[in-house]
Amino acid sequence: MASIVNQNAYGSALPNFRNLGILLRILLIVNVAALAAALVKSATLAGMWNELLEISAVVQPLLILSLLALIALNGALKRLPYRLGMLAVIVLELALTALLYAAARPLLAEAAPLQRYWLLVFIVTVMLLVYFDLRGRALSPALPEARLQALQARIRPHFLFNSINAVLSLIRQDPKRAEVALEDMADLFRVLMADNRELTPLAREVELCRQYLDLEQLRLGERLKVEWHIDKMPGDALVPPLVLQPLLENAVYHGIEPRSQPGVISINIYTAREQVHAVLRNPYQHQGSHHAGNKMALGNIRERLQLHFDAEATLSAKMGDDTYQVHIVIPYVKAGKT
Repeated sequence: MASIVNQNAYGSALPNFRNLGILLRILLIVNVAALAAALVKSATLAGMWNELLEISAVVQPLLILSLLALIALNGALKRLPYRLGMLAVIVLELALTALLYAAARPLLAEAAPLQRYWLLVFIVTVMLLVYFDLRGRALSPALPEARLQALQARIRPHFLFNSINAVLSLIRQDPKRAEVALEDMADLFRVLMADNRELTPLAREVELCRQYLDLEQLRLGERLKVEWHIDKMPGDALVPPLVLQPLLENAVYHGIEPRSQPGVISINIYTAREQVHAVLRNPYQHQGSHHAGNKMALGNIRERLQLHFDAEATLSAKMGDDTYQVHIVIPYVKAGKT
């Protein structure tokens, strides 16, 4: 049996240069490097400011041109083997440096030799590539991955046993419904026990959530009411597997089970400005000892969203007087378009 946790899950890869978080990090690191160079070259604050302006006059045009080129070539670069992709990025930066040097040479009174600019660009480019590689490794080591896989690959034991008991009670009364329920359980646990690192279509995630809620309804009956608002849902959007099911499990566990009266779980999924929004609402009682488990699930899902989408994805939770809402926002990414 294959291990649930792959100890060598991460393989070096170029960052997604179309990701907003990646672009912001590049801008920040390069400008911090420019500031450090200005500090080294000047002994006074006024002199540092003048040095920074001179350095920025060279750095900023190259930085902007580089980002535009990396965004345009992102798909081609990602298809290359990692080492070849690194070499391609370095060659691209050196070529852009030579191009700008040739264009700006008449405007520079005392320009340094081109080789000096090449050396500086080479050092900064390699530093950035190493940083993103180390960051990718830091976001998916074995221990955090084990925690994420534990979130994905488990359903609380009480749910399993209660679902089996609910199916057993149906075998004589409604054999066909019991058979469908067993098939739903098999599908759900097959996904839960799989190696869920790749993105999956949103339509598949919603289908699994429906199966999960159908199973819960077997034991909760009329106490569980579900409202789906998915007319504007982009079914082809790619999402991390099981990004919604654990939230629905929490909604049932915290919002429906403690109640004696019927409760409504609302799921609203839609697109706006090339982003996918998922808003989940459920009843909530402030009393109880389950808050820690709820925060752990939210924290793990935030970490998975960061791993896949960086700063372009957000998860926020809001508690009202008697309701709890989770709002997920992710970029609208389709298969083959990253």
